[in-house]
Amino acid sequence: MKTAGRIYLAFIIFFLYLPIAVMIMMGFNRSPFYQLPFQFTLHWYSVLRDNTQLITAGWNSVFVAVATTIIATTLGTMAAVALSRSTFRGRNVLRILLLPPIAIPWLITGTAMLVLFYWTGIGRGFHAMLIGHVALAIPYVVLVVGTGLQTIQTDLEEAAMSLGSTPLHAFFSVTLPLLYPSIVGAGLFAFAVSLDQFVISYFLATPGFTTLPVQIYSAIRKGFEPDINAISTILLLSSMALFLIFAIFVRPGGKVDKR
Repeated sequence: MKTAGRIYLAFIIFFLYLPIAVMIMMGFNRSPFYQLPFQFTLHWYSVLRDNTQLITAGWNSVFVAVATTIIATTLGTMAAVALSRSTFRGRNVLRILLLPPIAIPWLITGTAMLVLFYWTGIGRGFHAMLIGHVALAIPYVVLVVGTGLQTIQTDLEEAAMSLGSTPLHAFFSVTLPLLYPSIVGAGLFAFAVSLDQFVISYFLATPGFTTLPVQIYSAIRKGFEPDINAISTILLLSSMALFLIFAIFVRPGGKVDKR
Protein backbone atom coordinates (compact mmCIF):
# COMPACT_ATOMS: atom_id res chain seq x y z
CA MET A 1 0.00 0.00 0.00
CA LYS A 2 2.83 2.40 0.86
CA THR A 3 4.59 1.54 -2.40
CA ALA A 4 1.44 2.24 -4.42
CA GLY A 5 1.02 5.56 -2.63
CA ARG A 6 4.59 6.56 -3.38
CA ILE A 7 4.22 5.61 -7.02
CA TYR A 8 1.01 7.63 -7.26
CA LEU A 9 2.65 10.64 -5.60
CA ALA A 10 5.67 10.37 -7.92
CA PHE A 11 3.32 10.24 -10.92
CA ILE A 12 1.49 13.39 -9.77
CA ILE A 13 4.76 15.27 -9.24
CA PHE A 14 6.04 14.08 -12.63
CA PHE A 15 2.82 15.22 -14.31
CA LEU A 16 3.02 18.65 -12.67
CA TYR A 17 6.67 19.38 -13.35
CA LEU A 18 7.11 17.76 -16.79
CA PRO A 19 5.77 20.77 -18.76
CA ILE A 20 8.01 23.10 -16.75
CA ALA A 21 11.03 20.89 -17.37
CA VAL A 22 10.29 20.79 -21.10
CA MET A 23 9.93 24.58 -21.22
CA ILE A 24 13.26 25.10 -19.46
CA MET A 25 14.99 22.53 -21.66
CA MET A 26 13.68 24.06 -24.89
CA GLY A 27 14.99 27.44 -23.80
CA PHE A 28 18.45 25.91 -24.22
CA ASN A 29 17.73 23.98 -27.43
CA ARG A 30 19.29 25.25 -30.65
CA SER A 31 16.29 24.49 -32.84
CA PRO A 32 13.60 27.20 -32.90
CA PHE A 33 11.03 24.52 -33.78
CA TYR A 34 11.83 22.25 -30.80
CA GLN A 35 13.41 19.63 -33.02
CA LEU A 36 15.38 16.76 -31.50
CA PRO A 37 18.06 15.71 -30.80
CA PHE A 38 18.65 18.34 -28.15
CA GLN A 39 21.58 20.69 -28.86
CA PHE A 40 22.59 22.96 -26.00
CA THR A 41 22.89 26.66 -26.75
CA LEU A 42 22.56 30.04 -25.04
CA HIS A 43 21.47 31.69 -28.27
CA TRP A 44 17.92 32.40 -27.12
CA TYR A 45 19.16 34.17 -24.01
CA SER A 46 21.28 36.34 -26.28
CA VAL A 47 18.19 37.05 -28.37
CA LEU A 48 16.25 37.86 -25.22
CA ARG A 49 18.84 40.46 -24.28
CA ASP A 50 17.87 42.44 -27.39
CA ASN A 51 14.12 41.93 -26.97
CA THR A 52 13.28 45.15 -25.15
CA GLN A 53 9.53 44.47 -25.17
CA LEU A 54 9.82 41.22 -23.22
CA ILE A 55 12.42 42.60 -20.82
CA THR A 56 10.38 45.74 -20.14
CA ALA A 57 7.23 43.67 -19.61
CA GLY A 58 9.15 41.38 -17.25
CA TRP A 59 10.37 44.29 -15.14
CA ASN A 60 6.83 45.71 -15.15
CA SER A 61 5.52 42.40 -13.80
CA VAL A 62 8.14 42.33 -11.06
CA PHE A 63 7.43 45.96 -10.13
CA VAL A 64 3.67 45.38 -9.94
CA ALA A 65 4.19 42.15 -7.98
CA VAL A 66 6.48 43.83 -5.43
CA ALA A 67 4.07 46.75 -4.98
CA THR A 68 1.15 44.33 -4.68
CA THR A 69 3.05 42.28 -2.11
CA ILE A 70 3.80 45.28 0.09
CA ILE A 71 0.29 46.73 -0.03
CA ALA A 72 -1.66 43.46 0.13
CA THR A 73 0.49 42.01 2.92
CA THR A 74 0.11 45.14 5.02
CA LEU A 75 -3.64 45.49 4.53
CA GLY A 76 -4.28 41.75 4.72
CA THR A 77 -2.30 41.37 7.95
CA MET A 78 -4.21 44.23 9.56
CA ALA A 79 -7.51 42.67 8.43
CA ALA A 80 -6.49 39.23 9.73
CA VAL A 81 -5.58 40.65 13.13
CA ALA A 82 -8.85 42.56 13.30
CA LEU A 83 -10.90 39.49 12.36
CA SER A 84 -9.00 37.30 14.83
CA ARG A 85 -8.64 39.55 17.86
CA SER A 86 -11.69 41.83 17.67
CA THR A 87 -15.33 41.05 18.27
CA PHE A 88 -17.82 43.10 16.29
CA ARG A 89 -21.11 42.67 14.50
CA GLY A 90 -20.73 41.14 11.04
CA ARG A 91 -17.31 39.59 11.66
CA ASN A 92 -18.39 36.13 10.49
CA VAL A 93 -19.98 37.63 7.40
CA LEU A 94 -16.71 39.35 6.52
CA ARG A 95 -14.83 36.08 6.95
CA ILE A 96 -17.22 34.35 4.57
CA LEU A 97 -16.93 37.17 2.03
CA LEU A 98 -13.18 36.57 1.82
CA LEU A 99 -13.68 33.20 0.14
CA PRO A 100 -15.67 34.11 -3.04
CA PRO A 101 -12.88 36.26 -4.59
CA ILE A 102 -10.66 33.16 -4.49
CA ALA A 103 -13.32 30.86 -5.96
CA ILE A 104 -14.82 33.21 -8.56
CA PRO A 105 -13.19 32.79 -12.02
CA TRP A 106 -10.74 35.58 -12.73
CA LEU A 107 -12.45 36.25 -16.07
CA ILE A 108 -15.61 37.30 -14.24
CA THR A 109 -13.62 39.29 -11.69
CA GLY A 110 -11.68 41.07 -14.42
CA THR A 111 -14.85 41.97 -16.31
CA ALA A 112 -16.48 43.27 -13.13
CA MET A 113 -13.42 45.37 -12.28
CA LEU A 114 -13.27 46.82 -15.78
CA VAL A 115 -16.93 47.86 -15.64
CA LEU A 116 -16.56 49.25 -12.11
CA PHE A 117 -13.42 51.25 -12.90
CA TYR A 118 -14.98 52.82 -15.96
CA TRP A 119 -18.18 53.57 -14.04
CA THR A 120 -16.27 55.25 -11.19
CA GLY A 121 -13.84 57.08 -13.47
CA ILE A 122 -10.75 55.15 -12.38
CA GLY A 123 -10.24 53.91 -15.92
CA ARG A 124 -7.39 51.68 -17.02
CA GLY A 125 -3.65 51.88 -16.44
CA PHE A 126 -1.05 51.04 -13.85
CA HIS A 127 -3.12 52.34 -10.94
CA ALA A 128 -6.15 50.27 -11.95
CA MET A 129 -4.00 47.17 -12.48
CA LEU A 130 -2.39 47.60 -9.06
CA ILE A 131 -5.79 47.94 -7.37
CA GLY A 132 -6.98 44.78 -9.12
CA HIS A 133 -3.91 42.77 -8.14
CA VAL A 134 -4.11 43.92 -4.53
CA ALA A 135 -7.81 43.07 -4.35
CA LEU A 136 -7.08 39.53 -5.56
CA ALA A 137 -4.10 39.02 -3.26
CA ILE A 138 -5.63 40.28 0.01
CA PRO A 139 -7.88 37.21 0.60
CA TYR A 140 -4.86 34.91 0.38
CA VAL A 141 -2.95 37.07 2.87
CA VAL A 142 -5.85 37.15 5.30
CA LEU A 143 -6.25 33.37 5.18
CA VAL A 144 -2.53 32.63 5.64
CA VAL A 145 -1.96 35.20 8.38
CA GLY A 146 -5.25 34.27 10.06
CA THR A 147 -4.14 30.64 10.18
CA GLY A 148 -0.86 31.74 11.74
CA LEU A 149 -2.68 33.77 14.38
CA GLN A 150 -4.63 30.69 15.43
CA THR A 151 -1.37 28.95 16.35
CA ILE A 152 -0.26 31.79 18.64
CA GLN A 153 -1.49 31.70 22.22
CA THR A 154 -3.15 34.91 23.35
CA ASP A 155 -1.95 34.39 26.92
CA LEU A 156 1.53 35.49 25.80
CA GLU A 157 0.21 38.98 25.14
CA GLU A 158 -1.74 38.88 28.38
CA ALA A 159 1.42 37.95 30.27
CA ALA A 160 3.26 40.87 28.67
CA MET A 161 0.45 43.28 29.59
CA SER A 162 0.41 41.95 33.15
CA LEU A 163 4.05 43.01 33.37
CA GLY A 164 3.20 46.57 32.40
CA SER A 165 3.24 46.44 28.59
CA THR A 166 0.54 48.23 26.61
CA PRO A 167 -1.62 46.18 24.22
CA LEU A 168 0.07 47.78 21.21
CA HIS A 169 3.57 47.17 22.57
CA ALA A 170 2.67 43.58 23.50
CA PHE A 171 1.47 42.91 19.96
CA PHE A 172 4.60 44.31 18.29
CA SER A 173 7.04 42.78 20.77
CA VAL A 174 5.42 39.37 21.32
CA THR A 175 2.85 38.45 18.67
CA LEU A 176 4.36 40.05 15.58
CA PRO A 177 7.73 38.22 15.81
CA LEU A 178 5.88 34.91 16.18
CA LEU A 179 3.66 35.85 13.25
CA TYR A 180 6.59 36.78 11.01
CA PRO A 181 6.81 33.40 9.16
CA SER A 182 3.11 33.55 8.31
CA ILE A 183 3.45 37.13 7.08
CA VAL A 184 6.40 36.20 4.87
CA GLY A 185 4.50 33.21 3.50
CA ALA A 186 1.46 35.41 2.81
CA GLY A 187 3.70 37.91 1.04
CA LEU A 188 5.08 35.16 -1.18
CA PHE A 189 1.54 34.09 -2.03
CA ALA A 190 0.67 37.69 -2.93
CA PHE A 191 3.80 37.98 -5.07
CA ALA A 192 3.03 34.75 -6.93
CA VAL A 193 -0.62 35.69 -7.51
CA SER A 194 0.36 39.07 -8.93
CA LEU A 195 3.26 37.82 -11.04
CA ASP A 196 1.11 35.13 -12.62
CA GLN A 197 -1.98 37.28 -13.13
CA PHE A 198 -3.07 37.55 -16.76
CA VAL A 199 -6.78 38.32 -16.89
CA ILE A 200 -6.76 41.42 -14.66
CA SER A 201 -3.62 42.74 -16.35
CA TYR A 202 -5.06 42.11 -19.82
CA PHE A 203 -8.32 43.91 -19.04
CA LEU A 204 -6.85 46.85 -17.14
CA ALA A 205 -3.49 47.42 -18.86
CA THR A 206 -2.94 50.23 -21.35
CA PRO A 207 -0.81 49.97 -24.50
CA GLY A 208 1.99 51.87 -22.78
CA PHE A 209 2.25 49.53 -19.78
CA THR A 210 1.92 45.77 -20.11
CA THR A 211 3.00 42.89 -17.89
CA LEU A 212 4.87 39.80 -18.97
CA PRO A 213 1.84 37.44 -19.21
CA VAL A 214 0.06 39.94 -21.48
CA GLN A 215 3.18 40.45 -23.59
CA ILE A 216 3.72 36.70 -23.94
CA TYR A 217 0.10 36.27 -25.02
CA SER A 218 0.51 38.98 -27.65
CA ALA A 219 3.79 37.48 -28.87
CA ILE A 220 2.35 33.97 -29.15
CA ARG A 221 -0.46 35.25 -31.36
CA LYS A 222 2.20 36.48 -33.83
CA GLY A 223 4.35 33.37 -33.59
CA PHE A 224 6.06 31.60 -30.70
CA GLU A 225 9.76 32.29 -30.21
CA PRO A 226 12.05 30.34 -27.83
CA ASP A 227 13.21 33.55 -26.14
CA ILE A 228 9.83 33.45 -24.38
CA ASN A 229 11.02 30.20 -22.80
CA ALA A 230 14.19 31.99 -21.75
CA ILE A 231 12.52 34.84 -19.85
CA SER A 232 9.92 32.46 -18.41
CA THR A 233 12.75 30.27 -17.11
CA ILE A 234 14.47 33.25 -15.48
CA LEU A 235 11.31 34.37 -13.68
CA LEU A 236 10.37 30.81 -12.75
CA LEU A 237 13.76 30.02 -11.20
CA SER A 238 13.79 33.38 -9.38
CA SER A 239 10.36 32.72 -7.89
CA MET A 240 11.29 29.16 -6.91
CA ALA A 241 14.45 30.47 -5.24
CA LEU A 242 12.35 32.78 -3.05
CA PHE A 243 10.10 29.90 -1.98
CA LEU A 244 13.07 27.63 -1.31
CA ILE A 245 14.73 30.28 0.85
CA PHE A 246 11.51 30.63 2.81
CA ALA A 247 11.17 26.85 3.17
CA ILE A 248 14.77 26.48 4.36
CA PHE A 249 14.69 29.15 7.03
CA VAL A 250 11.08 28.76 8.17
CA ARG A 251 9.61 25.53 9.45
CA PRO A 252 5.90 24.69 9.24
CA GLY A 253 3.99 25.87 12.27
CA GLY A 254 5.58 29.28 12.41
CA LYS A 255 8.99 28.34 13.83
CA VAL A 256 12.11 29.82 12.39
CA ASP A 257 14.89 27.41 11.57
CA LYS A 258 18.04 28.95 13.07
CA ARG A 259 20.41 26.18 12.19
